Amino acid sequence: MKSTGIANVTQLGEFDEIIDVRSPAEYAEDHIPGAVNCPALSDEERARVGTLYKQDSPFAAKKLGAALVARRIAEHIEARFLDRPREWKPLLYCWRGGKRSGAMTHVLRQIGWQACALEGGYKSWRRHAVAELSELPRRFTFRVVTGATGSGKSRLLEALAAQGAQVLDLEALAAHKGSVLGGLPDEAQPSQKMFESRLLAVLQGLTFIEPVFVEAESRKIGRLQLPDALLETMRASPCLRIEATDAARVVFLIGDYDYFLAEPAALKDKLDCLQELQSAETLARWHALIDARDWPALVAELLERHYDPLYRRSQGKNYAHFAEAPRFAADDLSPAGLEKLARKILAAGASRPAS
Repeated sequence: MKSTGIANVTQLGEFDEIIDVRSPAEYAEDHIPGAVNCPALSDEERARVGTLYKQDSPFAAKKLGAALVARRIAEHIEARFLDRPREWKPLLYCWRGGKRSGAMTHVLRQIGWQACALEGGYKSWRRHAVAELSELPRRFTFRVVTGATGSGKSRLLEALAAQGAQVLDLEALAAHKGSVLGGLPDEAQPSQKMFESRLLAVLQGLTFIEPVFVEAESRKIGRLQLPDALLETMRASPCLRIEATDAARVVFLIGDYDYFLAEPAALKDKLDCLQELQSAETLARWHALIDARDWPALVAELLERHYDPLYRRSQGKNYAHFAEAPRFAADDLSPAGLEKLARKILAAGASRPAS
């Protein structure tokens, strides 16, 4: 650590706490994983200073900014930092590593804490994340879990993780189930930048010794795009195939998408997005099944007429080792059934490195 109070992105692990002093809106778009937000300026204050800078003068903006930042620093010290010990080592960053983080770092160092500002600020973190994601995924050995829609692949990843396997759950990171009905009712997708920061944090927590189980995905999960290096490595990796019965898949999907069944109008709107792929007659029939609350018939038709054809077209084309993948039959996709399936997969040696 430099005595000047400046640190770089390779030193993140040396600090007791990482503090993002940007505005709440900047923090919400993306931040270093684990960082807490102690804004030097609120969103409104930042806009006010920026307007003054453009419409009056930089000098006037700096005077106002200094007064506002000083007030915020005092508030954070009183509300959040008074219990920190003398040995506390926080790392602070703003957008470019300039005035906001510099001002708060200076005050904390004057108190006696070993505070440092991140050189280059958030922008240096972002460059680092992009660079890491262009290379790091290629160092892993993945085991790609394939299977038709409704095979419980995401829940299987959870069961594998519970039994000690390394898992990369991309849909959890993306807050999306990866289909036309994949949006979650109570969680918006993160920004692309936030998704990548979360992804990098997970990858950095995995080892290269054991394979990593990951679900087969297309290039995009909802509106978020997978990094090229990750997608290319996944598509070249060994696969395993879950072959669940149609009956088990229907039961699983009715339970997994129960929130859609409670909102028939929203479900109809989502299915209407398929009008370029399905006939008006088919969509009308699906609407009628929704009105009748005939969920088993609706789900069975969605699988037969939409999801299964997409699966058959995409997997063999996108995943080089799909055809030779070992197959695991499943007629029970309940938590207990998936736990049993996970044990079977691990017992078959899928978690061992390829020879």
